Amino acid sequence: MSFTKKDLIVSFGCIVFILVTLGNVGSTGRRRAKEALCLSNLGQWGQIWLAYAEDNDGYFMRGWWFGGGTPGPFHTDYWMEALRSYYVNPDLRCCPEASIPGTELGSNQYGGAGPFTAWGIFSGECGKPSNVWSIVTACDYGSYGANAYVCNPPLTGPWDVYNWRTPDVDGAENIPMFGDHQWLDCWPNYLDSPPEYDGQPWNQGSQMGRICMNRHSGFVNWAFLDGSARKVGIKELWTLKWHRMYVTDGPWTIGGGVIREDWPEWMQDFEDY
Repeated sequence: MSFTKKDLIVSFGCIVFILVTLGNVGSTGRRRAKEALCLSNLGQWGQIWLAYAEDNDGYFMRGWWFGGGTPGPFHTDYWMEALRSYYVNPDLRCCPEASIPGTELGSNQYGGAGPFTAWGIFSGECGKPSNVWSIVTACDYGSYGANAYVCNPPLTGPWDVYNWRTPDVDGAENIPMFGDHQWLDCWPNYLDSPPEYDGQPWNQGSQMGRICMNRHSGFVNWAFLDGSARKVGIKELWTLKWHRMYVTDGPWTIGGGVIREDWPEWMQDFEDY
């Protein structure tokens, strides 16, 4: 009996979940177990993304882009739909610390309800484009999201120079691919200002707000373009290579001259990078 890469990914996740659950004792143990399971989830997601690229001539899905026009049924090119055949349980889209969608907590389906809340559930007939936002699939939810700059959009304009498109690049271990989110994707900029408070609803003017949050005791968890997964310091987010033109020593880094007092109060005591 032979196993495919997809079979192994699913099996590994089930085994880790059982081991973590059995070892879960007390509130501290539960928190650590959830952090461990989150990293396990993202380890699986790293391999899922790489498996997709391997099955598609070395490239990722098209995703969202700024080329204008109507590309057709492009909700199928968001990661949730493009990768659906690679994961079985929809809960794999959730960090265990943020598994309840905002719609079940009196918020909306667009995320931004805090570090411990999932985006979704998107309304409509399950499995079809949402009746509120047709580029996503109804009934989807999650608290992970993609670095949109890893996707492979059509060559349509000035944004072409930003996207990685493939995992076969230098420095892949420092390029975030998929991780803890308040929304399903992001386009970080090295000039983005940090949120004024933990869980501040993200906005289009500061995409770092979608991912800068205290979900894991001063850290968030991310999978990288080489398939690895690790903890990332909250301030460290500004030092990672989000896109090809990203400046890793910008004004919110030690190399760029930031000091403790520059950060919002809720972030000042976190480790500097």
